[in-house]
Amino acid sequence: MTQISNVETAAWAILDAASRRAGLDPSGAELMRLGENSLFRLPGGIVARVSRPGQAAAAAREVAVARWLEANHVPAVQAWPDIDQPVEVDGRAVTWWQELPPHRPGTALTVATALRRLHDLPPPTDFDIGCLDPFVRLAERIDRATTLTEADRTWMRTHLSELKTRYAGLPEGLSETVVHGDAWIGNVVSTDDGEAVLLDLERCSIGPPEWDLTSTAVKAFTLAGITAADYITFVRAYGHDVTSWSGFETLRDIREFRMTCMAAQVAVENSARHDEVVLRLAYLRGERGPRPWPWTPVP
Repeated sequence: MTQISNVETAAWAILDAASRRAGLDPSGAELMRLGENSLFRLPGGIVARVSRPGQAAAAAREVAVARWLEANHVPAVQAWPDIDQPVEVDGRAVTWWQELPPHRPGTALTVATALRRLHDLPPPTDFDIGCLDPFVRLAERIDRATTLTEADRTWMRTHLSELKTRYAGLPEGLSETVVHGDAWIGNVVSTDDGEAVLLDLERCSIGPPEWDLTSTAVKAFTLAGITAADYITFVRAYGHDVTSWSGFETLRDIREFRMTCMAAQVAVENSARHDEVVLRLAYLRGERGPRPWPWTPVP
């Protein structure tokens, strides 16, 4: 049995125990995705999400955010009603969600529409949504990146420290508001009735809106995943171009580093991804030329 199979087997066991504790029947569940979180489809239009260890507080906040957005009529993934969640099993949090209606992948315009609506909301007053931490779990991912050399991990730790210093000195920008925290195109979808729906709410918090806007700029100018015309559409729809702000490069560099640390985490569980991590580190060090960089997505 491979290591990735062990990860999947553990996720199934957590799902079974948590669902029964919540009064749900996991029989007939299907694995949808095995990644940062494991997603399962249960009969009856329920999607279960199994977190990595130590994420119970983040899962509870995500459920609270979803219910707050629903109350404010902001289209977003909706927590399954009438369940006291999350349920924690062996240190891993499980939450349950309503399956999305028919939808298609988001676009730059979809992201801009969803973010404009989110950023215009007053912060919630009935729960603590917390403050943005752009460095959450990065040190842990570096420590666990055992497919890398110690020299590589030492460089990553030094780079992380430098990025923290730069972030602490960010220039003044837009007024802080509720931010999504991980607002890339994959976390916004368009339903068949034209709604822009937010997904993956676990990093929602109070922070600079530029953090959310930077994701689309990185998609355009670091990864060439969307065109310059797409980016112009995004800017016009949202009403602000984050690349014109003097703090943009700092947020861009943090985003790129987060993507590299995520790839390093994936490589521990799937060694076929190791070469992609090494390549990303080379780009970050300036060894492979200027942006855009041909990074290969990791699950």
